Amino acid sequence: MERWEDGPYRVGISGWRYAPWRKVFYPDGLPQRAELEYASRRLNSIELNGSFYSLQRPSSYQRWYDETPPGFVFSVKGPRFITQMKKLEDVGTPLANFFASGVLALGEKLGPVLWQLPGTLGYDEQRLARFFELLPRTTGEAAVLARGHNERMTDRSLLEASIDRSVRHALEVRHSSYENGRFVELLREHDIGLVCADTAGKWPMLDDVTASDFVYVRLHGADELYVSGYDDAALERWAGRIRTWHGGRTPTDGQRVGSPAPRRQREVFAYFDNDAKVRAPYDAQALAGRLGISG
Repeated sequence: MERWEDGPYRVGISGWRYAPWRKVFYPDGLPQRAELEYASRRLNSIELNGSFYSLQRPSSYQRWYDETPPGFVFSVKGPRFITQMKKLEDVGTPLANFFASGVLALGEKLGPVLWQLPGTLGYDEQRLARFFELLPRTTGEAAVLARGHNERMTDRSLLEASIDRSVRHALEVRHSSYENGRFVELLREHDIGLVCADTAGKWPMLDDVTASDFVYVRLHGADELYVSGYDDAALERWAGRIRTWHGGRTPTDGQRVGSPAPRRQREVFAYFDNDAKVRAPYDAQALAGRLGISG
């Protein structure tokens, strides 16, 4: 593949390095170092989740950039140290460390940054607003923020952006207290995308559109979290929902707690995280095919 063509839909997987995928999705004999290259020729986006568990290195981000074709996009999951441990409080330096860790090496392949809140963290408007105000909205702003890193990042940081472009942010919530209209309005005020997360009923799934130009979807499993796949009917339903979001409307077969969003076309990012039984890459390819994306 020479390049991925620009389009309104980005469909992929959350991570790509899973032992059970070898000799199943990945061909027998494919070196582990070639797995990203293989996956990125079959799907036009991947959600980087290693960044959730630990700070990566600029050399890693640069390698991932080099191994993927032009037109490919990475979404990047923000560190759990910020969301799960610090719970969004006093995170100026951790944010600087994250953006210094090499994220900017992705250049034009950088998609939204995903922030996943823990199920124990309820809705707190002031806490959220303070966090949103810290987030950089361009790669230039991210580079300036990155220069505030601490000594932990000495000799392992990237503090310059090769291009100046927007940085978008998405928030995934896992507590029922977020099922309120004021939360939706707060996200719109700060232009933060609300993740529509299918979690087999474990956590809230909200369809509200809150970002001005994109929608973010995470598919964790239709019936069993991280395990079960999506049959043809379910995939067709999700394809229809994604087309609806792209067209500027909100699906009517789910839950919406806020007022209707301004009607405009939006890019849609959708990632499968039902990796336990090697369903994610196949479900992603099947959904991509329904949306006219072919690798």
